[in-house]
Amino acid sequence: MASPAPAADPAPPIPARLVALVFLPFVTGYFLSYFLRNVNAVIAKDLAAEFALSAADLGLLTSAYFVTFGLFQLPLGVLLDRFGPRRVVAALLCVAALGAMLFGHAEGFVGLATGRALIGLGVSACLMGSIKAFTLWFPLARLATVSGWFILVGAMGGLAATTPVEAALGVAGWRALFYGLAGAALASAALIAFCVPEKPLPGAGATWGEQFRGLGRIFRTPLVWRVALPYIVTHATYQALQGLWLGPWLADVGGFTRADTARLLLVSAAAYAVGSVAFGSLADRLSGHGIARLTTYKWAMAVSIAAYFCIALDLALPRAAVLALYGFTVISGLIALALFTPLVAPEMAGRANTAVNFAHFGASFVLQWGIGAVLRAYPVTDGRFAAEGYAVALIAIGALQVTALAWLLPLRAAQLDKASAGAPAPGRSERPAAERAAGPR
Repeated sequence: MASPAPAADPAPPIPARLVALVFLPFVTGYFLSYFLRNVNAVIAKDLAAEFALSAADLGLLTSAYFVTFGLFQLPLGVLLDRFGPRRVVAALLCVAALGAMLFGHAEGFVGLATGRALIGLGVSACLMGSIKAFTLWFPLARLATVSGWFILVGAMGGLAATTPVEAALGVAGWRALFYGLAGAALASAALIAFCVPEKPLPGAGATWGEQFRGLGRIFRTPLVWRVALPYIVTHATYQALQGLWLGPWLADVGGFTRADTARLLLVSAAAYAVGSVAFGSLADRLSGHGIARLTTYKWAMAVSIAAYFCIALDLALPRAAVLALYGFTVISGLIALALFTPLVAPEMAGRANTAVNFAHFGASFVLQWGIGAVLRAYPVTDGRFAAEGYAVALIAIGALQVTALAWLLPLRAAQLDKASAGAPAPGRSERPAAERAAGPR
């Protein structure tokens, strides 16, 4: 007998109380993490001039954020599943405050890199800790919508790190800016620590060994990575560009002034912010009308990669329009969170998300540093990096994005549904549902 058609996804309302006590406190930390991630794109030329930094130095310095951020993701997942997001995120934001203070007080490359690394460590839980909290408090059917609104507000930090930073630099300078960010990180930590309520954690009582073994099983689950890889590669690319190299590319290849560059960065960041809420809500709504979230994810990723190649090939198109399309569609990768989270047991949600984030930020580090390394192989003329160097680096990264999407495209929504249906209830085996599903891979 044929199986009945799956019912449309329910869309239960999101209580205003949870928005105030859970969503808002966590989103303040995510706003700061986005600001701190992207601010170097505007101050890069100032840092290079003041400390005589090369392109490779700039890439390594800025990507120090991604090194500590990415390396901490694996233990972070265990900590989130064991102690809960409220305690972990609040404690780490205090580390971010220390890093911002050190960065603002730095007298050389080592001080800058140390501060940047501590900032990355300190904000490493802001996204995944929040997603863990949302899986505890909000209906799973609304996870893409809640995540979309969350990333929208967080992405405002990316907006604030463009033109507003340019204006602030003329008044107070980059050091005072980082002192202020240190105070903001402490305030956010206090808000999370004292406002977010506690909730019993699924899988409470598991030993450290059991939790780390569960993490290993996630890495051995191909279906999780097949879904997540396009998100990992495309979003890592966006972070490498928006966080550092898009600004210099606009100046060196496009010939834009610093003010014009900041405005174009603002366009990209604004489109990214709008896309975050648009795709989160759109995926949930279309799913209720029979269009699978996986289908929306595939198409949006394809458009994002096409827009990226318009940038990489420096096509004769309006720069603002291309950057807007790229920023708007690249954030569609957030749909992957709603796709792979149900593939594992609820008590492993923190570890699943941070395992993917580990790969994501590891890729961000490699790409951001790698672009600088490629540029270093080409001559610098009048302080400008070579257009040929940008082209080689960006086209190579584009090939990686195409490869990741090609692996995803044959996957069918029915395969994900079958794997997700086997997810155990809280308290049952931590073995990932995707390992038990017999559907084709």
